[in-house]
Amino acid sequence: MAQILRKNFDDADETRPFQDGMGRLDVIQAEGGAIGRAVFEPGWRWSEHIKPLAGTDSCQAAHTGYVVSGRMKVVMDDGTSEEYGPGDFMQVAPGHDAWVVGDEQVVAVDWTGFGDYAKSSG
Repeated sequence: MAQILRKNFDDADETRPFQDGMGRLDVIQAEGGAIGRAVFEPGWRWSEHIKPLAGTDSCQAAHTGYVVSGRMKVVMDDGTSEEYGPGDFMQVAPGHDAWVVGDEQVVAVDWTGFGDYAKSSG
């Protein structure tokens, strides 16, 4: 039997605020897992605003997603990097830092890496 589902990120199943008011993650649970819409404020950086929650030296989540607005720089632990902007598909392996570039908030949707993202490790 075919199923159909409609949910809205503005009424997410869970919202996880980032440290220092630097954004939030809205999470929707679906049969295939969690889908997240992240809003990163200008000045946000993973190593400053998520690392204390994650308890790891770099982000250990794999991300597969789409950038709706704003610009984000991602630097892998080995130094390779990429900058993403509106309309870009992104696929990022575990082991990276990331930050907002410029004065516009970044909005990104991710369907693989946000299930446990921005949750306290302890």
